[in-house]
Amino acid sequence: MRVSLSNPDKVLFPDDGITKADLAAYYESVAEVMVPHAKDRPMNLWRWNKGIAYDVLVQQSLPKGAPEWVARCEVPRRKGGDITHGMINDAETLRWLAQQNCITPHVWNARCDLREKPDRLVFDLDPSEDDFDKIRAAALGVADMLRDIGLTPFAKVSGSRGIHVVAPLKRLREADEVRAAAGALAERIAGEHADTLTTEWRKDKRDGRILVDVARNTYGQTIVAAYAVRGLPGAPVSAPVTWDEVADRSLTPQSFTLRNLGERITTVGDVWADIDEHAGTLPKDLTMS
Repeated sequence: MRVSLSNPDKVLFPDDGITKADLAAYYESVAEVMVPHAKDRPMNLWRWNKGIAYDVLVQQSLPKGAPEWVARCEVPRRKGGDITHGMINDAETLRWLAQQNCITPHVWNARCDLREKPDRLVFDLDPSEDDFDKIRAAALGVADMLRDIGLTPFAKVSGSRGIHVVAPLKRLREADEVRAAAGALAERIAGEHADTLTTEWRKDKRDGRILVDVARNTYGQTIVAAYAVRGLPGAPVSAPVTWDEVADRSLTPQSFTLRNLGERITTVGDVWADIDEHAGTLPKDLTMS
């Protein structure tokens, strides 16, 4: 059944004239490459019901009235009860998300069937200043560190200001172990590059350095889905990129958008297509408490 769009001409990006119908068409066009990276992962919906000029509504639970065919994941709440998360398991779900004014779905770094055991290690490089060359260098440094411990790093531009460095994992470690390992690695790389990197959360203590943010590795936390549109002017996309592209100074965190991503897929395909084939194991010394 094809989802009908109510008010398809609703403008979600006022400076760009991008409508709900445009958003739905984009997600349908990238479904083939996007769904494999989001499939079976609990998601949060970031909804701009009045467009990006207004506040975003972040919704963990699946909205009431969601079609029965939207895949679901029941996650226990710490205080009792369950949260019913949706999952992006097919192209029609992406169209339905556009109908919900969900511009940016965020997903877990674990899959529903083993949600306590992540299959992604995530580093979010968050700039204190708008100097993307520093972000680029930081990403390349994190990638080298991950290779040194036997993992295979992948990258995607955030679509906002930074880069996400992601290493696929075999589903062997509990979320707390993965979070601890990420923290130890962040301290290691920040210690080696103390002039440019930090793990200090408070911005007033960063002194212009880049935060090596590993909070996305905490159980139940999410990261913007690969190929998701950001709720920012120009409709930039969080797009997977190659390490050669990261090293190329022409790359920016908003190089790819709703309007040009289709051409990229046609030209280079999905540069993360084989990410799961490179799943590695965290060294034991990083996961020991």
